[in-house]
Amino acid sequence: MDLKTLKSIDPSSYAEAADGYRALSGMADAARDRIDKQITRAMEKANEGEAADAALKQLHKLSENFHYTQVECGLISGALNGFSSEITAPRRRLLEALEDAKGLSYTVDADGGVGYPAGGENALTGDEIPGGTIKGNTGLYAPGLGPDTSGLHSPNPHRAKAQDIADRVAHAVREATEIDERYSKALGELKAAPGLTVDTRTWADVASDAGAVGSAASAYLRDNIPLDKSPADRKEWWDSLSDEERDEYKRAFPEVIGNLDGIPAMVRDEVNRENLPLLIASLEGKSDEDSQTKLGGLKAIQERLSKVSVPPMYLLGVGDEGNGRAIISFGDPDTSKNVSAYVPGLDTKLDEEFADGTVNRAFYTAELGRKMDPSTASIVWLGYDAPQMKPLELFSGSSVALTSNAEHGAPAYNSFMSGIAATNESADPHITAIGHSYGSLTVGTAAKQAGGIPGVDDIILVGSPGVGVDRASDLGVGKDHVWVGSAENDVVTKLPSPKENGGALLGGGVGAIAGGPAGALIGATAGGSVSDSDNNDLWFGKDPASAEFGANRFKTMPGPTLVSVPEVWNSDLTIDAHSNYFNPERGKDQVSARNIAAIVAGEPGFVSREKPR
Repeated sequence: MDLKTLKSIDPSSYAEAADGYRALSGMADAARDRIDKQITRAMEKANEGEAADAALKQLHKLSENFHYTQVECGLISGALNGFSSEITAPRRRLLEALEDAKGLSYTVDADGGVGYPAGGENALTGDEIPGGTIKGNTGLYAPGLGPDTSGLHSPNPHRAKAQDIADRVAHAVREATEIDERYSKALGELKAAPGLTVDTRTWADVASDAGAVGSAASAYLRDNIPLDKSPADRKEWWDSLSDEERDEYKRAFPEVIGNLDGIPAMVRDEVNRENLPLLIASLEGKSDEDSQTKLGGLKAIQERLSKVSVPPMYLLGVGDEGNGRAIISFGDPDTSKNVSAYVPGLDTKLDEEFADGTVNRAFYTAELGRKMDPSTASIVWLGYDAPQMKPLELFSGSSVALTSNAEHGAPAYNSFMSGIAATNESADPHITAIGHSYGSLTVGTAAKQAGGIPGVDDIILVGSPGVGVDRASDLGVGKDHVWVGSAENDVVTKLPSPKENGGALLGGGVGAIAGGPAGALIGATAGGSVSDSDNNDLWFGKDPASAEFGANRFKTMPGPTLVSVPEVWNSDLTIDAHSNYFNPERGKDQVSARNIAAIVAGEPGFVSREKPR
């Protein structure tokens, strides 16, 4: 990059090239779709045997080739569009500076030096002060070694004007050089060798390519995607784009669009499904425990997405930051009248247990809710880092006792809920926030923020150790729209407050016999809990199931006792009563699951109620 190159460059030609690569990406996508949904399925039905198996294997390979082409060409398109957009500004400033020089009859050489004529008068001799050539300040000089500035106040009036033009030229070329190097590096990584085999290692490279393009185009993203705007503003921005523009953003920046609140659910699901193999590939070669844990969770989600689901499954968010991110909906939250978003709690992270267990809670709610109102969708929102419980930490204050996780998660949850409200197509949607365990504190913290939880009509709290407020009326939806489920044998709903914890620790001698977190709970219950407290204080505030809190308490099954075999305390320890609220299966908690679904479906008359504590 130099002055001549910047002057002659045509940004629109790079935008046109980007359109060509985007079109190629679309063609590859269509070809892959035809192979997977038409040709392969037809062959599977019509043929069998070794020849058919070999043909299907080759079709799968061809499909992967088209998929690779689709993704890489989409990234190239995004990089070229980013370069075209960013290079326009320094080129414009260069042309303006050159035009000013021309208007003053100054010359500009190939290195950016500006020649100016004689002018002014020497005070001592009366002679005209000679002209000269001056270089611009590139900002790269060491102190004292920069260009000569002694003539800035020269009696020659042309000197200062020439210096200004030279500085503008130098600045434009310097900025263009940085942009060129940044995008050249990213594009350089998007080359494929002839005969490339698309395998796991290839997809890991693609994930790296996506990161390189995203990094190179960070300024382009800031300038073109309203990252700092509200979800409603983003929805308006998305609606204003042409189909071609939307297609570009989806193909080039899937990790951004797929996790951006305010983008329609169908779009987020589409790009997150495309980005999921890249995330998996990026973790595949890593051996550390954290990466392997997330890899297991992502693969389990991918496996689940590959199967037919009723209600249909939507991947609204996914990522590997922190303990992992995953937002999954059963039912389309944009077209459903009733939408719920459940925040999981203690010890939840992106792992196989999340994909195979925690996600089912949203599925159960959607499945039961649709029996009452077919226009119902239910979401599990893992958009924050829940506290990770270690043995005997439940009362130690080192993990769940802290509120920082909820405080960090609350703004992210509110942003997501604002996006749900913005993209929902119903005239009057019914939206429910659900918090389980520590997730109820996150929901409570979100409700305490200015304006409360956007769009929410009802709040459900189950298995709660307190929500950070002392009254249901403090949650912003009216106490009649706050619902609480608290199983009799769920010891988490009986955690004593920190000031009562001395009694819990005193009882710890009993719990120590059992050992582990369950033992700590035994000790807590033996030493002191809400059940023998006059003030209904739990670890994070008033007991939501208490009359003093003022919420609607719905019925639940009592759940298994903490110790199923009292005479053998080291066997059959369970805190299952804390985990059964959403599960309608036999032996779990059909009563609570139906009540949660009725609230979510907007049918409070179907809720069976229980007297508060």
